[in-house]
Amino acid sequence: MDSSSAIEETNYHEKSKNSGDKTTVKRWLSEKIDGEEEYDAEAWETLNKGFKEAQSVLDQNRLLIQQVNENHQSKIPDNLVKNVALIQEINGNISKVSNVYSNLSVNFSKFVHQRRINNKNDKMELAD
Repeated sequence: MDSSSAIEETNYHEKSKNSGDKTTVKRWLSEKIDGEEEYDAEAWETLNKGFKEAQSVLDQNRLLIQQVNENHQSKIPDNLVKNVALIQEINGNISKVSNVYSNLSVNFSKFVHQRRINNKNDKMELAD
């Protein structure tokens, strides 16, 4: 891992630590077994991977936007022409982020649905 990746990884974890209350998500992806909470590792890994992917693309867009602004301020015709391609790349990245979040939503719904089915089946087994 290069130094920029290490910094991005650190920044990602700092952002996620400060991103607010995660108890609702934890409640949907965990269950208490023998008094201890157990988390669905697959669910957490899938969500974490998706959020990292989205953050990476958003970070890339931030850099592209900075470049567009610099090109625009320079008022150099060649730089202004370059902005067309940069803005197209930004738009493509926005579509990528949208797809990532859409997939995260679907995956999260599947995990929650499966957890509910498992909990319901567990309760039925205990009742028997």
